[in-house]
Amino acid sequence: MELENLDYVLVPLGIGVLGIYHIWLVFTIRRNPTRTVIGLNAETRRQWVFSIMADPLKNGVLAVQTIRNNIMASSLLATTAITLCSLISVYVSNTSDTVNSSSSESVSLHGTTSTSSVKYFAILVCFLVGFLCNVQCLRYYAHASFLATLPILKDRRESIEYVVANLNRGSFFWSLGLRAFYLSFPLFLWIFGPICMFLCCCVMSVLLYFFDTTSSLTRILHSHSIQVETKPSDVESVSQPSESSRFEDSNLQWPLLTTPSPVSMSAVA
Repeated sequence: MELENLDYVLVPLGIGVLGIYHIWLVFTIRRNPTRTVIGLNAETRRQWVFSIMADPLKNGVLAVQTIRNNIMASSLLATTAITLCSLISVYVSNTSDTVNSSSSESVSLHGTTSTSSVKYFAILVCFLVGFLCNVQCLRYYAHASFLATLPILKDRRESIEYVVANLNRGSFFWSLGLRAFYLSFPLFLWIFGPICMFLCCCVMSVLLYFFDTTSSLTRILHSHSIQVETKPSDVESVSQPSESSRFEDSNLQWPLLTTPSPVSMSAVA
């Protein structure tokens, strides 16, 4: 087949593979969130907010510092995305000026200049989406940093759930921005040909499935990683477990890794 025909066949197939995988991922998050890392992280953040807002005067500094670290990470991704957008725009404009000044038609690695412009435009849109998602992530994280330090009565669970929803929305936009960076890899390889782009989409779908889902093997690994080793000489710590260890065992190891706990999509989204 000719190269242009391969572009019309393999590029939609590669995008379709990634699209089908993410549709399945969204469906799994809605129906069985404990099978996905996104669902487990949403439930973990929910428990973290409840523990922090139980005593905001004591844990307020910890909450602000933790959210600030996420804000710095989102700021780094947003800055990287807008910088790459600027570099791609300058490169495309310089290339178009060079082509217009020359009398003969210039041919790129695989295709004419018009085909290359479509490829660079797709990469540019991808990074613009990543920038906008990270900006929204900064917005929700900044709002959650104010709400997490408010003194809330214990019987006002709806106020705490509102903080959880804002924090999970920020994480949701963080995931979308990161997916936009992932999508830029096959788009970059599209410059070298549609075959490279299609293979990259297939390999990336397999890797994302491994990173996004929680199989029985990963649950065993996580459960061993959070177990606390006790010394035989420390008789008091073995006979009288502390409140923090009991909280870790009850809230982290069993509900998140073994018992399916429903996570509402309002908190995740």
